[in-house]
Amino acid sequence: MELPFDFAAIGPRGQSALGLVAFTAIAWLFSSNKLRFPFFAFLWTVAAQIAIAALLLYFPPARDALSSLQVAVDALQAATKVGTSFVFGYLGGGEAPFAVTNGPAMFNFAFQALPFVIFFSGLSALLWHWRILKILVSAFAFLLEKGLRVGGAVALGASANIFLGVTEAPLLIRPFLSKLTRAELFIVITAGLATVAGSVMAVYVFYLKQIQGDILGHIIIASLISVPAAILMAQVMVPEEKGVAPTPARAAESFRYASSMDAFVRGVTDGLGLYLNIIASLIAFTAFAALINIILAAAPDVAGAPLTLERLLGWAFAPLMWLAGVPWSDAQAAGEFMGLKTAINELVAYIRLSEVEPGTFDQRTILILVYSLCGFANFSSLGIVIGGLTALAPDRRQDVIDLAPRALISGTLATLMTGAVIGLIWVG
Repeated sequence: MELPFDFAAIGPRGQSALGLVAFTAIAWLFSSNKLRFPFFAFLWTVAAQIAIAALLLYFPPARDALSSLQVAVDALQAATKVGTSFVFGYLGGGEAPFAVTNGPAMFNFAFQALPFVIFFSGLSALLWHWRILKILVSAFAFLLEKGLRVGGAVALGASANIFLGVTEAPLLIRPFLSKLTRAELFIVITAGLATVAGSVMAVYVFYLKQIQGDILGHIIIASLISVPAAILMAQVMVPEEKGVAPTPARAAESFRYASSMDAFVRGVTDGLGLYLNIIASLIAFTAFAALINIILAAAPDVAGAPLTLERLLGWAFAPLMWLAGVPWSDAQAAGEFMGLKTAINELVAYIRLSEVEPGTFDQRTILILVYSLCGFANFSSLGIVIGGLTALAPDRRQDVIDLAPRALISGTLATLMTGAVIGLIWVG
């Protein structure tokens, strides 16, 4: 594929800078009120994303702190392996009762990698009960409330997505879900789709650490700076009505556990639900993608290769990945990963990314992909969002059903914006 015009002169950073404007412009095209564009919020969001990412990546103490988290994750994974080995035996990573001639073939995703979600979900609930996560979330919510001028309820619900899932985070503002305006509800949904839960970050690390040693720090940064991007994209696509006061909140105090044991057990139970949901989604959507490829196989070859779902999505996302900062020669291949993430989920895309041959992409392109893929914006998540939020606020069912599909667009644009930020500031 060749560009119709020669844009090479603007350089990789120019691409990413152009992408920041272009992704916002695309959101504006879908706006329900194009006359209410949050110009100052756009400037603040871009500046905040660049500042936060630069601080965490290039300020030595902050970068060392993020790198040290990998040691903690390795310890937690080792502890989880003890549990999986006890329950599942050699399928869970324990010693095999026979001679193993092909070690990698012994790996079992469902019984070795995914169970970490259960353990970490319980641990996260415990850290919330001990107020450690609560303090971090509340501090970030305060910054969002002042910087982007959103209500306390929305700021709290959006920032909680850094650590909690797309359905768990709204629990913090459950008493206020019925009172949120339509625009505020859209922000909450978009933030959930533009970020990933802390309970699955370590699963991504399990696969990606072989292509990037300090990958956990990058995933945390990606989820962190995607929150203001999600708020911006939501404000552009569904602006608040003029004169409407934002919804305040002190809802964090209403979300609590009875004791440390209650927190851990409930967290583990929630983690089990997430574990089963991931397995079910992977089976169903991977099979669905395979079925589409089987059907497409009947079509003639295109450009000397069989037509596949990945190639179709790659063509669709190639211009967007170029805008994020990926060289045009790699844009279609990078677009295929974004397509997989959207059609199936980000985990499948990360697994495929971990399997690429060394040298396929340069380090900058890999990081742009890691940041752009870091979100729950996919078709399978729509069912989770609609089911979860309508259970929490049945009176908002129609609003959720109307807004969730649009949030798939805003959530995707938010993660692409995050990818463009890393493409803009990355110096190697």
